[in-house]
Amino acid sequence: MKKIAVLFAGLVAALSALPGPSLAADATVPVEEIMKDTQKNWAGDDSDWIDIFGEAMLSRLYSHDFGDKYKAAVQNPAADEDGISPFDYDVIVNGQDACPLQDLSIDGGQAANGATEVTVKFKAATCMEGTPDKDALTTVRFEVIEEDGKAVIDDILIQGKEGQGPISLKEAMVQIAKGE
Repeated sequence: MKKIAVLFAGLVAALSALPGPSLAADATVPVEEIMKDTQKNWAGDDSDWIDIFGEAMLSRLYSHDFGDKYKAAVQNPAADEDGISPFDYDVIVNGQDACPLQDLSIDGGQAANGATEVTVKFKAATCMEGTPDKDALTTVRFEVIEEDGKAVIDDILIQGKEGQGPISLKEAMVQIAKGE
């Protein structure tokens, strides 16, 4: 019996060292950090706004391609007046206003085609009385890849208007950089 336990422990250790499936476990790490900061941003206290696309985060939590597209979009004269972001809304909550995020869940998917989709769900409008969909769940999908030996966010997919499919943030940044 002891031999079987030792063999089983060795098998588990060997399988956990294999590349590929490990990305699925690690893929949630950059997403969790972004969501932690987004939760702080909408917590309702007077803390400073955390720029989830600040230079330090951009180079650490996002892919090189995502970072390049973001930097190109920021250069567009149509970028937000504050010069900080090419977006005039919070891309995670998909709006300019939100409440403290409620019922947050982060689920890592299976790695496929070199990427892992991490799905985040939360309620962002629970404090907005009179809003018909105040208890609706917002879903954001993060495409996470392995780059330079670590999991990084390669794209963020937000829900489009009713009847539209998801909107790729990378595609939106390309359009912004072109002035569209």
